[in-house]
Amino acid sequence: MVAVANELKVPMIAISPITVAANESGDRWAIVMPQPPSLMVKVVVDRMKRDGVKQFAYIGFSDAWGDLVYDALVKGTEGTGIKIVTNERYARPDTSVSGQVLKIIAAHPDAVMTGGSGTPGALPYLALAERGYKGGIYGNHGLINPDFVRVAGESAQGLISSTGPVVVVDQLPAGSPIRKMGEDFRASYLKVNGTPSTDAFSAYAFDAWLVFADAAARVGTKAEPGTPAFREALHDAITSTKEVVGTHGVYNFRPDSRYGVDDRAREVVRLDQGKWMLVH
Repeated sequence: MVAVANELKVPMIAISPITVAANESGDRWAIVMPQPPSLMVKVVVDRMKRDGVKQFAYIGFSDAWGDLVYDALVKGTEGTGIKIVTNERYARPDTSVSGQVLKIIAAHPDAVMTGGSGTPGALPYLALAERGYKGGIYGNHGLINPDFVRVAGESAQGLISSTGPVVVVDQLPAGSPIRKMGEDFRASYLKVNGTPSTDAFSAYAFDAWLVFADAAARVGTKAEPGTPAFREALHDAITSTKEVVGTHGVYNFRPDSRYGVDDRAREVVRLDQGKWMLVH
């Protein structure tokens, strides 16, 4: 990401989740397009509270993503009266979570929240369904992709999760600026690739381009491209981004913040017969 010599440092726009801190010398050159887990998990906790959940079990990956989701849950449930009764983990290549699910069922939770992503994220839901679990099921935005839906099948029916707006863009209010941008992105993606966009990451890449193009236009001719001065000016422009409308949210970056989104970058959805439906 960052070379040793200052003159070789360049701005980085991450289109997958990474952890950065503005007070670290290298990280000041990076911004992150995906929503931070804290933002996306908190809205799921809010939904749990609305649904009357008093205690829930957690099962997630035994890696950084599992930790990020769990830590966000711990913080998000502070002062809510909702209790986390288990912290079970499994590795992405695992083919069974029977032991973990038996512990979860023995804890008698009102609901289960998972900290997985992609197709491996389906494993807990399959195991819970096999054992006749009937409580609430919740998830995180890392699960929002067609392969998860295909693998989880009926076991994930009714799953409540958070997602970026682009996933349900056609269900957003007609006057939403994010809806218009999301629809334009989907149309462009289909035209170029001949197939619809079905994942979040192509949209993150599109939003990264929007932020970059906005910043580059504001740099203009202030410095010669390819020089340290230009890279510094581009960094300063990126980290002063204001109200750039994208497909996942409206972006505002500051020198002291690596994440540019707010509540407008999250929606709550329910999986209904293989389709994500906006929950109001």
